Amino acid sequence: MARATDSKRDRSHEAAREAVARAGGVDSERAEAAPRGRAQDPFSGELRRRQVLPLLVLHLISAGPSYGNQLMERIGGLTEGVLSVNPNTMYPLLRKLERQGLVEGQWEHPERRTRRFYSLTEPGRTEHERLLEEVRPFLDSVARSIDGIVREVYG
Repeated sequence: MARATDSKRDRSHEAAREAVARAGGVDSERAEAAPRGRAQDPFSGELRRRQVLPLLVLHLISAGPSYGNQLMERIGGLTEGVLSVNPNTMYPLLRKLERQGLVEGQWEHPERRTRRFYSLTEPGRTEHERLLEEVRPFLDSVARSIDGIVREVYG
């Protein structure tokens, strides 16, 4: 239950934990017992496990070449901070997608190794389409769960 001293972010994370538990993504007892730190956040952890982050990255790159910091900012803004991505997550993911041939990276100024812009490859477009189909049922269940929480709590 939210207390007056809880921040909006804490309430948001708690609602997300409940939504994931309701959606069947995480055992509700385990979700309640887990520490409140980011590393144990079942919502963002489940989003990552369910391939939401690769889907978002491929989706954003499909609109045009993007670089890592830009992708982190766009994902943070799109998810209103619920799915915060840091460089220790984004850059290994981009390197993995590049090794898999799903994206292609080009240095903005190769002689100085400044920003690396990533573009979608043809196999990347195919993977993007696959993830669109695979991830949608999970996102729909989370949305229904969150809507249920809002209806229950706020009427």
